[in-house]
Amino acid sequence: MIQVTARLPDTLVAKADQAANHLNRSRAQLLRLALEYYLEDIEDLRLALDRLRDPADPLLDWQDVRRDLLDQDQGKRR
Repeated sequence: MIQVTARLPDTLVAKADQAANHLNRSRAQLLRLALEYYLEDIEDLRLALDRLRDPADPLLDWQDVRRDLLDQDQGKRR
């Protein structure tokens, strides 16, 4: 495993320490998890943007989707 050093504001370290204590984790564990979650979110955003830019992937109109969902819901109630 590679050790990484970063300079962080005192207030951010204090918040990280507080969260780590609350979760019964070390500061290193908390920061590692936070970075993993952040990188996963970035990847999800990249995939979403790729899909939005894909001309073969149709965009759905919210009003059409809402109407279809409501129609399906009405059909289940009958």
